[in-house]
Amino acid sequence: MYFDKRALVPSHPTFRATARRDRFSLTLSVEQLMLLASLFFAFTANRAFFAATLKDRSAADPSAWGFGAAMFVLVLGLHLLLITLVAHRRTIKPVLAVLILGTAFATYYMGAFGVYLDPSMLRNVLRTDVKEASELFNPQMGLHVLLQGGLPLLLLWRVRLRPPATHSRWWRAVALRIGLVAMTLAAVVGALLLVFQPFASLMRNHKEVRYLITPANYLWSIASVVAAETQGAAKPLDAIGLDAVPGPSWASRRKPLVVVVVVGETVRAANWGLSAGRQTTPALAALRQSDPSALVNFPQVTACGTNTETSLPCMFAPVGRRAYDEARIRGQQSLLHVVARAGVAVNWRDNQSGCKGVCEGLPTEIVSATTAPALCSDGRCLDEGLVHDIDQRLSAAQGTQLWVLHMLGNHGPAYFRRHPPAFAKFQPECRNDDLRQCSVEQITNSYDNAIFYTDHLLAQAITRLKARSQEVDSALLYVSDHGESLGEHNLFLHGIPYAIAPDVQKQVPMVLWTSPGLGTAGGLRSGCLSKALAAQAARPLAHDHLFHTVLGLLDVRTTLYEGAYDLANACRAAAAKALP
Repeated sequence: MYFDKRALVPSHPTFRATARRDRFSLTLSVEQLMLLASLFFAFTANRAFFAATLKDRSAADPSAWGFGAAMFVLVLGLHLLLITLVAHRRTIKPVLAVLILGTAFATYYMGAFGVYLDPSMLRNVLRTDVKEASELFNPQMGLHVLLQGGLPLLLLWRVRLRPPATHSRWWRAVALRIGLVAMTLAAVVGALLLVFQPFASLMRNHKEVRYLITPANYLWSIASVVAAETQGAAKPLDAIGLDAVPGPSWASRRKPLVVVVVVGETVRAANWGLSAGRQTTPALAALRQSDPSALVNFPQVTACGTNTETSLPCMFAPVGRRAYDEARIRGQQSLLHVVARAGVAVNWRDNQSGCKGVCEGLPTEIVSATTAPALCSDGRCLDEGLVHDIDQRLSAAQGTQLWVLHMLGNHGPAYFRRHPPAFAKFQPECRNDDLRQCSVEQITNSYDNAIFYTDHLLAQAITRLKARSQEVDSALLYVSDHGESLGEHNLFLHGIPYAIAPDVQKQVPMVLWTSPGLGTAGGLRSGCLSKALAAQAARPLAHDHLFHTVLGLLDVRTTLYEGAYDLANACRAAAAKALP
């Protein structure tokens, strides 16, 4: 081993540099550094967890202090155990550096938007494209990461690990680590036993609170997502609807049939002009006024989830939220595969972050500067790119077709980027990626302007379908994947765990327009469709209805079909309702 003897000469620069470095360094053992890091995370990264666990507890109540102390021991011990299991002398600093930076980002977004870092949220994060992610970066986030990440990293860099004694044997180090783990476990178990009843009640009634413990929350969620994705990638999707066949109406059709399903993004029912609030959907309202029987609005629709990763696979599954099973839904084929098996020509066109497995193995397109150059700039395209060529597609339509259009819609936080300047109807609007720099009024205006643009797009598509109704029978069904928080209860964006999510994140708009010949083309009784849909509009509905309603509109027969969830089922003759 090389040793620089000049470092022993006080007058030499090497000696002085070494002395200065030592003066601003802290010498610690590996175990001491792990304990300090765990204390750092407990004190700086878990304010939301302690606020949630101590909510409604009075500071004057001694039991509240005891419960709070137990929760602190839990957080401290949990992170000490996690670090102890993965770090040793050579890896402790890199491990802590990654955790410090990851935790700085996590606490910023948890504090800024009120999110929970559960597996579904982390799946969203991992699936978000670069353009979407860049909209979340802002100076305030940079300052937060610099203070909560940069400063601790600087201190970590100045830590010098105490070398093991020359006479120390490896088994002593192992014994020390085992002893540390045992003492930590004993402390955690002892603390929880002292407050077991209130803690058990908390975990039973508010399971989501565990996803506020940072950095354990995102570490667990990342591991959970990676494990699930790895397991899912190892096997193909399970086939469903193997008995799917064309219905009787196919043989008698004189025109092509096209059903268009438009999947909206982050539009909540509370701001949908056809359902409530101020008029954000004037174009659709005008279409409904001109032909009330053709366009039906459904004001009470509940989403499968509060984020795209959950809702999109769920809404195209035969059993949605009413019997929710994430593993089953993600492991099976979707509605698109079922109707394709019956002979429907399926196409998925995307202007967002993909179909989340819903369209796997089926024809797909992505809106881009190549396909719609006039509607794209800076790597992002306006949603009109989804329908810019609808006339050409209708001219070429043959047989029975299902088009799914996946919108960028109201994806936040940059709502102002989702519409052209001409659609900035509501003013003043927030034109900042950092929502905390805007008032709630400005945020709402920006959000509503994006809905105003969606209204224009949908009305444009319906008008073109209507103009070709003599040549093509058609329907357009629009439904948003989930809602959004715009500052209510100090929450923004979406993704709150479903059990505790506010209604604005779960209640979504849905609209169905049908051409005059659609009913007969779908095997329905003549003149019945508009009355049946109007009756359904008065009922509470859900994403669960999408699968079966689209099967009915296309007249595809399969034992997966449940008439109770088909919005047009009342118009089917008794024989037609029978399953094959």
